[in-house]
Formats: sequence, C-alpha cells, structure tokens
Amino acid sequence: MQIPNEYVSTAEDVADQVIRKGKNVLPTVARLCLISTFLEDGLRMWFQWSEQRDYMDMSWGCGKFLATVFVIVNLVGQLGGCVMVLGRLKVDIACGVLFFIVVLQTFAYSILWDMQFLLRNLALIGALLLVLAEARAEGRSLFAGVPSLGENKPKTYLQLAGRILLAFMFITLLRFEVSFLQIVQDLLGSILMILVTVGYRTKLSALMLVLVLTVLNLYHNAWWAVPTYKPLRDFLKYDFFQTLSVIGGLLMIVYLGPGGVSMDEHKKKW
Repeated sequence: MQIPNEYVSTAEDVADQVIRKGKNVLPTVARLCLISTFLEDGLRMWFQWSEQRDYMDMSWGCGKFLATVFVIVNLVGQLGGCVMVLGRLKVDIACGVLFFIVVLQTFAYSILWDMQFLLRNLALIGALLLVLAEARAEGRSLFAGVPSLGENKPKTYLQLAGRILLAFMFITLLRFEVSFLQIVQDLLGSILMILVTVGYRTKLSALMLVLVLTVLNLYHNAWWAVPTYKPLRDFLKYDFFQTLSVIGGLLMIVYLGPGGVSMDEHKKKW
C-alpha cells in the first residue's frame, strides 16, 4: 500500500503546483467554460431566429407571438447572464436568470422526458451553483478583517449540491460496450466522479476528471469536422458546449476546493 500512496502524494503535489501557478487565471477560465453553452445557445437564437421561432410554434401551437417571446427571452437572458457572470456583476441574479432558462428549456423542448438531456441539464444547474459558491467566497474575502461568526454555510451547501449534480453529466457519458478501452474509461471516470462527489482528494480527482472529459469531448463531439448542412453538427455542438460547461464546474471545484461537507474537510479534524 505504501507505493500507491507515494504515487498519489506525488500526483497531489503536482496538482497543487499547477493550481498555484494558474490561480490567477483559473477562476476566469472556469467561468468562461461554464457559460459557454449559454453563450453558444444565445448566439444560436440570434442566428437561427426564424428556425427557433417556427420550431416552437409547430411543437406547441402557441402562435408566432409567443414563439417570438420565447426566442427573445432565451436570447436576452442567456447573453445577458453570460456578460454578468464574466463581469462578476450581480452574479446571484445572473445565475438565477440562467437557472430559469435551463428550467424553461427543459419543459419547452420536452427534455423532462429524455433522461440523458435531463441529467445533463441537472449537471448544468450544478455548475451554476458552483458559480454562486465562488461569488459568496469573493464576497467574504472583501471583509477579511471582520470577525466571522462561523462557517459560510450557504457556500458550503452550494458546493455540496454542485458536486453532486455535476456527477449526472458523467452518467450520460457511460457507454456499456464490451471493449477494453471502454471498460477502463468507464471505470476510471466513475471512480474519479465518486471521489469528487464525496469530496475525497477532491482537487486532484477533479483535475484528472477535467483531463478525461476534455479528451472525450474533443473525440466524441468534434462538431467542426461535420459539414454545416448535416443535422448531426448541431447535436454534436450542443453536446460539446454542455460538456465544456461541466468541465468549467470541475475547474471551479479545483479552484474552490470541496467545501465543508466533504471527506477532505473531515480528515483535517481526525
């Protein structure tokens, strides 16, 4: 057992050095990845205005007016929320707007009955909760000299809920195929996701999961290699940016740590 522990300790030291060197850009990169799916979808509402409006009208029979309102709400809400998150302007309101958009699309596109899309939207909500947690951490840092009455409980629970919801994304990536590489991929990813969820060696596990998801995303969702006239391009593009948002959530975990409700935190008390 001693040799594996030495390897893990070495890997954690390397991860800590990477995090330390990138601490100034890590939160910005995490936020950029996090809002990428909202940014892409907001731009799609602009460039495919007529198609989106007509789709909603045909799907729900709601008429051109309500279908247009739906497109406008998605366009303004998503692009506005992205600008606010990146600019750190009223982040709680921005996350509330983006959360509303996720729920609205879940019902509007009947995602509620599609388990894969539903799980991915839940993971997206988890990523937004981590943005809120970071905003609360920044708010407290402004008052570093003021005596604290205790732990920031809301931030702790936001981190816990965010970690749990992020796990749903990886569930959708599991492929039950009988091949050595696929079995290794599923096992490795599952172990890392469980470690992140329970908060054990969290930063190292999250960083490794970022690498795994990045490779899988580039391999499985290479939408740029598909001709523009094929519908597959839009499906792959959607999956690519949703996965990128979850990667942003994992990067936020790397930056913030697991929070108070985690095995890493309890180890400090042992």
